[in-house]
Amino acid sequence: MAGQYRNRVRIDLVRCSFFLLVTTLLFVGTSASAVSIDHTLKVFGNANMDDAIDEADIEYVQGVIDGTNEETELADANYDGEIDEEDIAQIELIIAGVETELTLIDGATRTVTVGKPVERIVVCFPHALETLRTLKVPKDNIVGAAKHWPEYDPGFFPEIGDIPDVGDRWDPNVEEILALKPDLVLFTASSAYSDTSSTISSLESVGFDVLCFSLNGLETYPEEIEELGYVLDKEVEAKEFVDWRGNILDDIEAKVDNIPENEKPRVYFEAASGDDGYKIYGEYAYIALCGGNDIFSDQPGSYTSVNPEAIAAREPDVIVKVESTAGGYDMDARDISEFEDTRGEVMSRKVLQYVPAVKEGRVYVIAVHLLSFFGDSGCRSFIQLAYQAKWFQPELFEDLDPKAIHQEYLTRFQGLDIDLDENGVFVYPLEETT
Repeated sequence: MAGQYRNRVRIDLVRCSFFLLVTTLLFVGTSASAVSIDHTLKVFGNANMDDAIDEADIEYVQGVIDGTNEETELADANYDGEIDEEDIAQIELIIAGVETELTLIDGATRTVTVGKPVERIVVCFPHALETLRTLKVPKDNIVGAAKHWPEYDPGFFPEIGDIPDVGDRWDPNVEEILALKPDLVLFTASSAYSDTSSTISSLESVGFDVLCFSLNGLETYPEEIEELGYVLDKEVEAKEFVDWRGNILDDIEAKVDNIPENEKPRVYFEAASGDDGYKIYGEYAYIALCGGNDIFSDQPGSYTSVNPEAIAAREPDVIVKVESTAGGYDMDARDISEFEDTRGEVMSRKVLQYVPAVKEGRVYVIAVHLLSFFGDSGCRSFIQLAYQAKWFQPELFEDLDPKAIHQEYLTRFQGLDIDLDENGVFVYPLEETT
């Protein structure tokens, strides 16, 4: 199994720079300094541009018709180019959950109208399947999956073997998708800017509905899952998860906001770099959000190579190293040898012998499963933040229990029978020994 993960992660590392570039473009205008941000539900009918479609939107559209409210992009609920009584009727249908069409702006900023109800879905990346499980979409509704590049972690997706395979995430088999007669196909947002865009066009040209979402952005995930909630008539389930996740991140943010700058540790976050040397994870390390100061915050971009001498010169108090080939849900929780080896390798580097992090033993290893932009990472970066907050500010977050958060996510939102006391390795040193 370890060899399988090594091959998959090597592929992921090649793709990673592209993922980061596209996602950075998609995130332009999104605050990188705050976890909890207000978001707009980008579904037509959300006339007042908040995070829900409700009676207030009917009132707002009536105000537009009467000339007392300004026209908004999403006020044209039926997307016919005019704002009138028919838009009020469409909003009423959406609220009742009986609309036959829904228009939205997806994660690739594409305006798409989908037919409803949606009962047959093909997913072309693992984050989509994970999100559908959070929304409590029945397994039988998922009629196909692009299972390659990246492959689905069998420890996390035990059902994947029962779902028909439609090929490669970046080059799925159009004929096989057509044969499954899906109501909806889900691609990554980056697919709209890659070679996969021709596949998307082919499917749409013959009448199939396609939506593109990232489903791995820390700030954008609430907006995207809520949009999918409206598409799939799972608004309640989406809100339940968004509120639960938001409370966790809000609690971290509230405490971090009150930390004086001189009490924030200097942090070096080393990406999974394979044989390519020292690389940083950039803004996706979320160091500031967890109460630390990024020693390479002056470096542009993400997944950028850095000089090891520069690391030593900037004297990090904490080092976080990404473990790219070990860990996962199908491992014995006591099998930490590879994580020990990874940590030992970092601590034995000659260039780092005199930095505070090594001298004080504040070197931590985290698996790619809890990060963004890897095949195994999924939608779980909020768990990454919980662990890092505890590592960076152990006294402030003494009562924070990242493992319990992870366990609740698996049990309550993913419906998985995984006991993290028995199975799964994700961080080292283990939380109880830090």
